[in-house]
Amino acid sequence: MCGIAGVVTRPEDRAALTLYDALLMIQHRGQDAAGIASSDGNRLYLQKDNGLVRDVFESSQMQELVGNMGVSHCRYPTAGSAACAEAQPFYVNSPYGIVLAHNGNLTNARELTEELFTNDLRHLNTNSDSEVLLNVFAHELAVRGQVRHKHEDVFEAVRTVHKRCHGAYAAVGMILGHGVFAFRDPRGIRPLILGRRQEPGGFISHMVASESVGLTANGYEVVRDVEPGECIIIDLMGNLICEQCAEKPELTPCVFEFVYLARPDSIIDEVSVYKARLRMGETLAEKIAREWGHLDLDVVIPIPDTSRTSALPISHQLGVKYREGFIKNRYIGRTFIMPGQTERRKNIRKKLSPIPLEFEGKNVLLVDDSIVRGNTSQQIVQMAREAGAKKVYVASAAPPVRFPNVYGIDMPASYELIAHGRDEEQIAKEIGADAVLYQDIDALIEAIRRGNPKIKNCEASCFNGEYVTGDVTPEYLRNIEMERNDSAKSQKQLPLPMAK
Repeated sequence: MCGIAGVVTRPEDRAALTLYDALLMIQHRGQDAAGIASSDGNRLYLQKDNGLVRDVFESSQMQELVGNMGVSHCRYPTAGSAACAEAQPFYVNSPYGIVLAHNGNLTNARELTEELFTNDLRHLNTNSDSEVLLNVFAHELAVRGQVRHKHEDVFEAVRTVHKRCHGAYAAVGMILGHGVFAFRDPRGIRPLILGRRQEPGGFISHMVASESVGLTANGYEVVRDVEPGECIIIDLMGNLICEQCAEKPELTPCVFEFVYLARPDSIIDEVSVYKARLRMGETLAEKIAREWGHLDLDVVIPIPDTSRTSALPISHQLGVKYREGFIKNRYIGRTFIMPGQTERRKNIRKKLSPIPLEFEGKNVLLVDDSIVRGNTSQQIVQMAREAGAKKVYVASAAPPVRFPNVYGIDMPASYELIAHGRDEEQIAKEIGADAVLYQDIDALIEAIRRGNPKIKNCEASCFNGEYVTGDVTPEYLRNIEMERNDSAKSQKQLPLPMAK
């Protein structure tokens, strides 16, 4: 999971300023590194480094990012090191000069790396599959052999990318002297939204971003989602050219975007994230009433921030008081996307602190958006007991996470997942809770689909083990377990191309 954005504005405007504001709005998607590439037509200006957006870009550096078109990226790594060399966007000078930023994960990156070297005669400088994606696209554009390429050359290159690249990818790029392009994998697993803004003088600027908040914060009107398999081009004059480049596109968005990753004020694939989470809370409340109706609950407390939206309807439907029992330190980032379990453990008690009067002598229902590794849940339950709770029950707005995620989310090793091979009673014992209750998978998917009936299915592999791209083998899962688990990250072993 990363955040990406791209824009073409009026010739007199600065694209980098718009992209900076967009990155601030989607910073939650990646806090490891950030980058902006801009162009005034034929020259590239690039700034990227490790750190938060506000730390990477100082005023003097922003002044150097000139030009009215550009792309940007904030990075969340799921494997290997967090070296600055892995920061995006990436650049290749042939053909034309191309910059690309990518959100997702290529499941056949190893094979593509070999093909690029032996067949396409291209050298890679990092272990990032984003660089693989860029070089596949650049090679396919180069073989067209055009000194001045046309829009159709870009579309043809993307058609071949769809045939060669497997997995999840939403990408935004820039071709110097031509404009900005963006495309989405044929299943639309990772989000990408298109916006427009009417400028003074009649110019219409267009922008794409991972979430709608990246557009609306800059005064852009949301036009629509980039369709699965679609490629769009925004040329230097602001003209928008779109074409479907996949043979059999099918929208199967990632459910974890709605469970945790996206901001609640975003709209993704025509679904309000906020309303989807409300519906998750409603269906979970019904299950709690059925299975825990005998419990004497005193208070419903969300584990901030993501679970607040789901906790509200639970409190309302059960007729149990809603209280904010934990105070969040705003200066600690999202612990789920921190690289490595050691870093996550170290920061959880710095991130949350309990209000004892909301726990003392009470039977507490803690609501979380999901339970992944369980270490965070274990510490939170312990904090609740230390604050005086008599009983601690935990309800998850998502089903048990039992399987690795291979599409760009940091869940590579099944044995690191607390629900893998355990039932709810065993999980409750592991985290120190009196009982644990999970959302049903059908209820979760329906909570999303109700916002957009055109969604027939979702990518929910971490819950049900069904990988929608159809190319994930047991051998591939074994490889990523060995090479992308927390132990491997701490040793900085990088034998596989990296995902975001």
